[in-house]
Amino acid sequence: MTIPTSNAATPIEDADADAKTQQAPDPSALKGGDGRSPGKLAWRRFRRDRTGMISAYVVIFFFLVAICAPLISKVYGKDPHTTYGQDQEGLLNDFGFPIKPNGGISSDFWFGIEPQLGRDLFTFLLYGIRNSLFIAGVTTLLVTVLGIVIGVTAGYLGGKTDYFIGRVIDILLAFPSTLFFIAFWPVLMSILVSPEESTPIWLTVTSLILVMTAFGWASIARLLRGEVLALREREFVEAAKVTGASPARIIFKELLPNLWTPILIQATLALPMFVTAEAGLAFLGVGLTAKTPDWGVMLQRGAEVYQDDITFMLFPGVSMVVFVLAFNLLGDSVRDALDPKTKR
Repeated sequence: MTIPTSNAATPIEDADADAKTQQAPDPSALKGGDGRSPGKLAWRRFRRDRTGMISAYVVIFFFLVAICAPLISKVYGKDPHTTYGQDQEGLLNDFGFPIKPNGGISSDFWFGIEPQLGRDLFTFLLYGIRNSLFIAGVTTLLVTVLGIVIGVTAGYLGGKTDYFIGRVIDILLAFPSTLFFIAFWPVLMSILVSPEESTPIWLTVTSLILVMTAFGWASIARLLRGEVLALREREFVEAAKVTGASPARIIFKELLPNLWTPILIQATLALPMFVTAEAGLAFLGVGLTAKTPDWGVMLQRGAEVYQDDITFMLFPGVSMVVFVLAFNLLGDSVRDALDPKTKR
């Protein structure tokens, strides 16, 4: 007698299969509700922000102009140092102002020429953008790195180290840095360079970057210190300590990944601040001189002649306002994309 067999599952097997089905993780749940990583979600939110996208295009345009300034100048056929108004007749009048209207704008000089010296304004502006963005960009990079190192160190170690660094930050934030620049810049240059010699441009640029970095890292360090003080008490940091992880591993693997959002936001807001700071110093006669293309130098020179010819001040002023406004709006859009809880 044969016993009939059946492929039907028993109730117990059905229950086990249902349990396994319910316990199986959904791959899309591991990356978010719609299968995207946090970075992709932030990028999608940013792309939906029309103001942010337009601002990003404007900022990219300015950086491309700065990078390609020598190429554009070569194709244009002029440079920012040649005094065309003094070398060619019919460009400047007896008082040193352009003969043609609107600052001497023509097919040969797209943005006109500089009063008195007669330098080409278009190429001077190109190289001015290049120099200003270089100084502000390097300063922002150094300030960000220094702020990360000092802020994370103070927040993680705590105790006397945190107290000492906190007092230094308070002093720097309360210190009138602009007045310090104006008062001590001539003294610093007289120490580094003999009065009989002209100050090299590389020395001026390096000194500007170092001085602005020395006074600029405090704000980002203070922000990151507070973030680390809150993160170091979290469960995942305590668990890493229990497992014997080294301080370096805890900082790089546990803390820094949770700090990239405030770091990126602060960096996007710091660069336009340093652009205006450097231009303000040049306008006040501290830093780059009139022979070097720079946004602040052009504004300073334009302020001297704007009553007779506003064109020389118009182009650098409008371009700097557009760049700073676009970069600030870009920083706000980046903040909103990375932290959707904040709304403008």
